[in-house]
Amino acid sequence: MFASGGMPSSHSALCTALTTSVAICHGVADSLFPVCLGFSLIVMYDAIGVRRHAGMQAEVLNMIVEDLFQGHPISQRKLKELLGHTPSQVFAGAMLGIVVACICCQGCFVAI
Repeated sequence: MFASGGMPSSHSALCTALTTSVAICHGVADSLFPVCLGFSLIVMYDAIGVRRHAGMQAEVLNMIVEDLFQGHPISQRKLKELLGHTPSQVFAGAMLGIVVACICCQGCFVAI
């Protein structure tokens, strides 16, 4: 809960909840919706792509450092490997965000 990576993606859930709540309360024709949608897509792309690959590189670097500096104090320092998300983790986070937004925005349904 206090670390990045894992199932589901909390970043994707938050961004999708934001976008969904704007769509429910203001409509998709509102100028705020495309801004939220773009923000959400960038965050999810980053989680699947850049951050995930940085975590994979950290895993390889940890193995190299462990092999080269076995027994040396530098080999005790590990890079964080769990940085990004798999597509299924991002998808699960997005679905969770939609559900949470629908539950939290029930008052907007009544107002419309």
